[in-house]
Amino acid sequence: MEVKFRKAGKEDIGLILQFITELARYEKMEDEVVATEESLADSLFGVKPAAEVIFALTEDIEAGFVLFFHNYSTFLGKPGIYIEDLYVKPEFRAKGIGRKLLAYIAGLAIERSCGRVEWWVLNWNPARSFYEALGARAMDKWTVYRLTGKELENLAPATRAD
Repeated sequence: MEVKFRKAGKEDIGLILQFITELARYEKMEDEVVATEESLADSLFGVKPAAEVIFALTEDIEAGFVLFFHNYSTFLGKPGIYIEDLYVKPEFRAKGIGRKLLAYIAGLAIERSCGRVEWWVLNWNPARSFYEALGARAMDKWTVYRLTGKELENLAPATRAD
């Protein structure tokens, strides 16, 4: 199956939100999606884009997508790529599209002199065996922490001097 790649543009906001929602539904987390077309347009295509989106197309149909951004490794002294979302529509799974999306990101990482590519996977996700077959390692010694909402606001100082 031939797969082509296309960088998302502002005109794709609705499609990006659709993919995010489908992924959230698959992960049983749809109620956590609060993103809107407006918030995505601003954060992905505004003055300071926070992430990039690539679509995988087969027969001119968007079959999958990957949303990613750069992070940084102090240990490597290099930037990295963090994959926030990677999703292939059910009817296109097991056809090599997910592998090709990851290969595309790996190539981009090398092109951009990145030292690594990282992503998180829910423990129950059957894709874990696929990732491990590619040579990816689970980072079992690390625990993810997150601050959001009120907890984030409570920790932030009332005013910041930059």
